[in-house]
Amino acid sequence: MELENRAEARMLSLRWPDGTRGDFPYIWLRDNCPGGFHPDTRERTFDLMSVPLDVAPEAVRMDGDVLEVRWAGEAHVSRFDCGWLRAHRPGAGAEDPAAVPPVVWRGAGGAAQIPRAAAGDLLASDAALADWLRRARAWGLSIVEGLSEDPEAGMEVARRIGFLRETNFGKTFQVKSKKRPNNLAYTAEALPLHTDLANQELPPGWQFLHCLTNAATGGGSVFADGVAMAEDLRAEDPGAFDLLSTVSIPFRFHDAGCDIRRRQYVITLDEDGAVREICYNAHLAAIFDMSPEVLQAYYRAYRAFMAKTRDPAYQVTLTLEGGQMAVFDNRRVLHGRAAFDPASGGRHLHGCYVDRGEFDSRLRVLAGGP
Repeated sequence: MELENRAEARMLSLRWPDGTRGDFPYIWLRDNCPGGFHPDTRERTFDLMSVPLDVAPEAVRMDGDVLEVRWAGEAHVSRFDCGWLRAHRPGAGAEDPAAVPPVVWRGAGGAAQIPRAAAGDLLASDAALADWLRRARAWGLSIVEGLSEDPEAGMEVARRIGFLRETNFGKTFQVKSKKRPNNLAYTAEALPLHTDLANQELPPGWQFLHCLTNAATGGGSVFADGVAMAEDLRAEDPGAFDLLSTVSIPFRFHDAGCDIRRRQYVITLDEDGAVREICYNAHLAAIFDMSPEVLQAYYRAYRAFMAKTRDPAYQVTLTLEGGQMAVFDNRRVLHGRAAFDPASGGRHLHGCYVDRGEFDSRLRVLAGGP
């Protein structure tokens, strides 16, 4: 391993035998000294303001696979494992077990393409759970099978991942036709593709819908990959894509007990410009309030995305049976259902949400490592 002290650039450079190079600014090294973290909580305890911005080493040397830095002006020596430095070198980013590349899908493969798992395996085996989490993360959608008729059976799988996200509908919710509903989901009407609770400050991440019974005529569940629709829109109509990802719209849910409002982008991008999430719910969209100069163009862009949500080419339709549970990323995969006849038989789903952060945390913990 080669070490170079580049004093003029105020950084150290390391080159590994396979040619990998890492450049480490002095201030970054001082800030990330292993001694500056609590040994139990692993939280940072080092006070960045306790050293000057132009901190510099008095001496540096390699001790086997350890980089030793003696800092000028203070009686402190930092020792870095070179494997750790390689994994965290600036500009490369640390490996994240939860950063599973998305599998972008459309309707052509039908319901058979959706990843599936047995509930018993997920409850009994961490290895099975980890494998399923990765597949579900990649697709944004999965079907869990073999659940009992107990309404809590699906929630037990969800709790294997993390805590349940409580909303104004409660910690769990019942999806069935009701008298005097406060949400279209609680009717027998068709639900166009949408994402849930776009009106929330942070819309829920993963949704779990456990089918307890489904004997009604109609009521097929419909799913579509929002990433596929957004990326196709980007390719076909860059101007529309740009408006949907840079101009926010208001969403609102209100009933006798609450009035929850939030502005969201229909398409949210990450720092690299990739589609990170979709927030689309035509029923919860409030009155568009952009300037008149923007409104006409925005309506055209909004309708272009809406047209894709109506296009069967993106849709996978299936009939959930008792003991099955649909699990999907509510900020990626749009869902809906066909109308059903409640007089023909019961249709009852029990649902909950688990935040994306909890889902990813479980993936990382099961992957092991520091």
